[in-house]
Amino acid sequence: MLYYIKKYPVSLLIILTVIYLSFFKPPTTELNSIPNIDKIVHICMYLGMSGMLWLEFLRAHRRNDSPLWHAWIGAFVCPVLFSGMVELLQEYCTTYRGGDWLDFAANTTGAMIASLIGYFVLRPRMMKKQ
Repeated sequence: MLYYIKKYPVSLLIILTVIYLSFFKPPTTELNSIPNIDKIVHICMYLGMSGMLWLEFLRAHRRNDSPLWHAWIGAFVCPVLFSGMVELLQEYCTTYRGGDWLDFAANTTGAMIASLIGYFVLRPRMMKKQ
């Protein structure tokens, strides 16, 4: 566990923030009148989480000591599965939040965008710096 805290400190902080944001009762504001604002928030949350996982993975493994599929599992598949579990927990364990398939789709979209940026933009730049 200490290994992951040392290698991925910002990612773990973002994951804890996403957990908090997923289960607290949001206040009613004027932003609620903007159509699909919650979907944009979901995309941003998972883009940030997956993007930071990519960044910290690439930073921690600059010497190519881990295969790249580890990054795809850890920075794309795990956030998508995590978001599915969060949506199910919101549906069945809270009375004020409901699981939504469109939220899951927005979460997956955010993780996909971050993974594409991580693979096609961050990875080549970080490999150049070696």
